[in-house]
This record gives sequence, structure tokens and C-alpha cells, in this order.
Amino acid sequence: AVRVLAMLHAYPPEHNAGAEWAAHSLLRELAARGHQVDVLLSHGREVSAGYTLHGVEVHPHRDKGDPGPWMSGPRRADVIVTHLECTARASILGGLNRIPVVHLLHNTYEKSKTWLVKGRPALAVYNTRWMREDVQGWWRLHRGDRPMPRGITVRPPVAARDYAASKPGGRITLINLTDEKGALLFYKLAEAMPKRRFLGVIGGYGQQIIREDLPNVEIVPHTPGDRMAADVYARTKVLLAPSVYESYGRVAVEAMCSGIPVIAHPTPGLRESLAGAGTFCDRDDPEAWITSIRRVTSPKVYPPLSAAARARAAELDPGPELDAWCQTMEEVARRGRYAIPH
Repeated sequence: AVRVLAMLHAYPPEHNAGAEWAAHSLLRELAARGHQVDVLLSHGREVSAGYTLHGVEVHPHRDKGDPGPWMSGPRRADVIVTHLECTARASILGGLNRIPVVHLLHNTYEKSKTWLVKGRPALAVYNTRWMREDVQGWWRLHRGDRPMPRGITVRPPVAARDYAASKPGGRITLINLTDEKGALLFYKLAEAMPKRRFLGVIGGYGQQIIREDLPNVEIVPHTPGDRMAADVYARTKVLLAPSVYESYGRVAVEAMCSGIPVIAHPTPGLRESLAGAGTFCDRDDPEAWITSIRRVTSPKVYPPLSAAARARAAELDPGPELDAWCQTMEEVARRGRYAIPH
């Protein structure tokens, strides 16, 4: 079995952002196949005691010496997995202790690309094809003299059984009430359509914009991933995704598992995840969103759009990409062991 150490800043169910659930979906698959998976948190704000989630052992932050037991001795990790703000430290520790490091990439920000150069990971895992192509173009422009790290594409795994509601509800929903995710547009639509019922779900990160003056808008608390089907999607007729940036759009795929049509701003990630099942409007054109909501919810249009959403969710079955992920991780671990001097 492979011993995997994931160095991450936060983790479900206390932290419910898309990147964290995507990381957990990958790690739980390794655990399900018999590998030892430990998550070491770098923040102490949310978790005070260790716990197990779907076979993944999660360890709270104590002090800067936390990684020590996994760097040498009987608990030495075969491979380190990291992402976002933990990438720098994990890359340095992996290099010092000759443990291969795997970067999970959730965005195309300059900082993420730069650490592909500085950190020299054994593997880069891209969450979309478009993002991998973007990074490849950046690499050719800035580092054309060096080969890129080995890379695979694994779209954020969303299992329909985890997110499918028995029957979609009647509300128009936005998840994560920040400006970047489209909260201002959400409230503008609610004002313009007073007879429609709207549902706003407080997100796990970012400055939330909360308005309590609209009688047709209900605001619900931050919702753990394992409660999304029952508490959110079972109450939703249409999901709004007017994000200024989405590398993929996990909640859009989750919604489609219940046959919920999605109206989205055409970011490259949402275009890839929704494909032909999505309805796209510019986030700066409220009238287009009003028109689309009316069209999508009309009795003749809604059933075929709902069926298209379910079909797209089925097309995104994560099985083959999860197989590739596990096989590649096992290979990275074997190469890492071979590289250790005996």
C-alpha cells in the first residue's frame, strides 16, 4: 500500500469549498483502494481534534513540527499531495526529504504556475482540460527551455449518488453570496422578479453579501457537502452560476446530478463542465438573465433541459479519471521509493 500525506490548509466537512471537496474526492478514492491517506492541516482555527472522513485520517494543526513523523522513520510518506497556500511548504519539505510531491491545480493564477517551476513536482493534476492547455501555453512562453512536470487531467469528481435529490424544488439558487460569485446580480434578479422564489446559500469562503429586505429571498447557512442534496438541491429548480472566474464549477455539476438546469457566465471552466447542457449569459447583462430564467422555467422548455442536465452529469462519470489518478499515484510512489538511497 502507498502511504500518502496530504498537506492542506483546510478540509471538509468543516471547510466546504470546491477545491477542498475535490481534493477529498481524490484522496478518499486512494483510501478506498487500500492506501493509507493522512491529511495534515496547516490551520488551527476550525479543527481541534483528529477525525476520519471516508477512510481519510485528518490531523489538526498543532505546531510547525507537525510534518516530522511523515518525513522519516516507519511513517515516512511515499508521496506528498498539496494545493493552494500549502504548495510552497510542502514542495520544500518534499525536496529536502526526497519525497515526491504532487500539486493539485484548481486555478490558472500566476502563483500556481510559478510553483510548478519552483517546486518541481513529480506530478501536476489539472482540474480541467482548458486549464492544462493554459498552463502549457504559459510554460512555453516563460520556461520553454525546460520540460514541464508530468501532468494528468482529473476533473473534480462528482458522484451522482452523493448529490442527486429525489426531486428538484422550486427556487432559483445561488451558492456562495460573494460579489465574485454573482451575489449582486442575484439580488438584482430577485428585485426584478418579485413573484419568483430565490434561495441564497452562504459560502465557505469570501466576503458574504447578505440582504434581508427581499421577501422572496431566503438565505440559508453554509451547508456541508453531504447535506447539499437534501438541503439545497431538493429545493432548487434552477442554479445560477454568474461567477467572474470558475476553473470548473463543481456546484454546477452537482446540480445537474438532480436534473437542475444551470444558467452560467461563460467562463472557460463552466463551458467545459456544462457543455451543451448549460445556458450562458454575460454576468453584466441582467436582462439576459431574466429572459433566460423565464425561458428555462417554462413548462415546455424545462423538461428537456432537465434531461440534458442529467445526461451531462452522467457523461462526467468520474470513474475512468479516478482510475488514472490512482494508477499514476501508485507509479509516482514506486518511483519515489526507488529513488531513495539504501
